[in-house]
Amino acid sequence: MKILKIDHIGIAVNNLKKSLEFYTKILGLEADGIEVFEEQKVRVGFLSCGDSRFELMESITTDGAIAKYIEKNGEGIQHISLRVDNIESALTELKEKEIRLINDTPQCFEGGAKIAFINPKATTGVLIELCERA
Repeated sequence: MKILKIDHIGIAVNNLKKSLEFYTKILGLEADGIEVFEEQKVRVGFLSCGDSRFELMESITTDGAIAKYIEKNGEGIQHISLRVDNIESALTELKEKEIRLINDTPQCFEGGAKIAFINPKATTGVLIELCERA
């Protein structure tokens, strides 16, 4: 598996608008827009940070994964995304090494990205997303 870079850091927030204001006005990061992903029950604000980015994630329902995460852990870093050159190959390698995965096959997501998650029980508690971009 070839990890190319940190693709993004996903941060769970209660109030996307307020959080975006902090990251743009105080830290000076550039906002790249907001998208709603109904299937994941989340609204995401994207911010550029060099050649990586932040994704601020606000739940749009009380039963979504981000709402449950915040209820259990509070606001904060929810996952770290690592860009890989070939996600299918990376998942095959992890399966061969008997690493617990959340996704056995990649999901298509924002901007045509393919993503899959490694179970935090395999990573000393960190939710790691693998991401392949065209």
